[in-house]
Amino acid sequence: MANFCRQINLLETINRVVPNNMNVDVGTIIQGMVLDTLSSRSPLYRLASFFLYQDTELLLGRELPETSFNDTTVARAMDAVFKVGAQKVFSEVAFQASKVFSLKMNHVHFDTTSVSVWGAYDCCAPDSKNLNITFGKSKDLRPDLKQFLIKMLCVNGNIPILGGCEDGNTSDKPINNTLLTRLSRCMAKYGLKPGAFLYIADCAMVTEDNLQVIGANLFVTRLPFTYNEACRVVSEAIAEDEWERIGLLNQTPATVKRPAARYSITEKKVTLYGQEYRAVVVHSTAHDKRRLKRINREIQQSEKKLRKGLCDELKREYFCRSDAEVTASNLMETHTNELHQIEISVTDKVHYKRGRPRKNKTKKIASVRYLLNARIVEKSKEIQKKRDEAGCFVLLSNVCSEGKDKQTGTELLRAYKDQYGIERNFAFIKDPLFVNDLFLKKPERIEVLGMVLLSALLIWNLIEHTLRQYIENYRETLPGWDNKPTTRPTTFMLSTKFSGFQVAKLGQQQRFTKPLTKAQLLYLKALGIAEQDLLNHNKL
Repeated sequence: MANFCRQINLLETINRVVPNNMNVDVGTIIQGMVLDTLSSRSPLYRLASFFLYQDTELLLGRELPETSFNDTTVARAMDAVFKVGAQKVFSEVAFQASKVFSLKMNHVHFDTTSVSVWGAYDCCAPDSKNLNITFGKSKDLRPDLKQFLIKMLCVNGNIPILGGCEDGNTSDKPINNTLLTRLSRCMAKYGLKPGAFLYIADCAMVTEDNLQVIGANLFVTRLPFTYNEACRVVSEAIAEDEWERIGLLNQTPATVKRPAARYSITEKKVTLYGQEYRAVVVHSTAHDKRRLKRINREIQQSEKKLRKGLCDELKREYFCRSDAEVTASNLMETHTNELHQIEISVTDKVHYKRGRPRKNKTKKIASVRYLLNARIVEKSKEIQKKRDEAGCFVLLSNVCSEGKDKQTGTELLRAYKDQYGIERNFAFIKDPLFVNDLFLKKPERIEVLGMVLLSALLIWNLIEHTLRQYIENYRETLPGWDNKPTTRPTTFMLSTKFSGFQVAKLGQQQRFTKPLTKAQLLYLKALGIAEQDLLNHNKL
């Protein structure tokens, strides 16, 4: 971890952006917090305890006592970062990282998530310019807790280059709008002009203001079904049944509980706010469970409504069969809906005269009445159509389907599916081992803590990127779980290989307490780190 911090010049970049006169510079403190986050994930008030048993010279470049990371020093460092701007500091760190690692910048992904916190946080004022930790729509399903939002813009699938914190009750729509106003300027820093990259976001991007402000930038997002155009193109696609079969797109092996989805697409046009856009209707065999449950409820409610409407009619007796048949015909026409129809037949109900019949004689019939017998039948085609529609979603894009810069519907679908990388980032950010220990009472410092989390996430994902780049370049595998060969190693997988790893320092000499294993050596080779580099801080 320290090696990668050195590779992207984390310490030097922070000290350059955040000038300070502290005995222990801000860059050292922040790098210490990042390393703590990546290893023990202990709360900030235990930072000094973490470095009590760490070789600070090896990890941070100079020997420091653990008291250098006391609460006062850490607080001063965080205040200094906030004064400059936490988002500005992180964007500069990420920019330096992009110079060192070859990252794919053609796709940029954006999303937000909520982080719940414990405590009153009465110091947060709604009209303040600082971060407002308050109640909002909880993505953790904890409306009883206050929260703040973390936003991030990622490249190469999951490597953040821009990010920060937002008020806990802020909608994703204005957050998208704020980013889109500066997107061109942000990407120009990386040498990319509008049209040279594809902006990928969730459905919160689809508003009139956002579609206007995106300008010449290319985008793909999901068109929500709150728009009639989404419902229209899905219905048309199901009715026409002219799909292009894409097949499987999964990168990880399927399991019994999570079978791989098969995809099919068809292309349409939609008009939003007077502008025509490209719409890729996607059908997945992994149906949307929420929408299927809603359809099942609609089916049950439809049948219940019909039964209730027929209840009185089925109790009525008719004196004439023709009257009963006329009523049955009228009911079959009027008592029907989109999902069900009724089938009604007329049955006889015989009333006998009172008294016991004579021996070997039958009862005498007094009268005959006629009843209606109804059966509710599902409209199988209509219901199947609705279920098929539940497996569909619509991708909205302004990317050309013809010409020099064209992209196929399959390419747009693949690009959108890579959004899962940013979802994985949220799992890292919201790890309860770390986030549940948020105890900072000043919102400014929580904003800086967000910068620390993003910096740690940057290091974490750069390590995974390096491992997978090695496998792609050399066509080799690495030992995964249970030492089984894998072509998709993760940083967490690597961390387990070095669990309990120790270096003993005797005077000026350093030695491993145990020889490196074959698996450890393979991972170091993939990372481009020599064995001796782990013992020499000047090479870290």
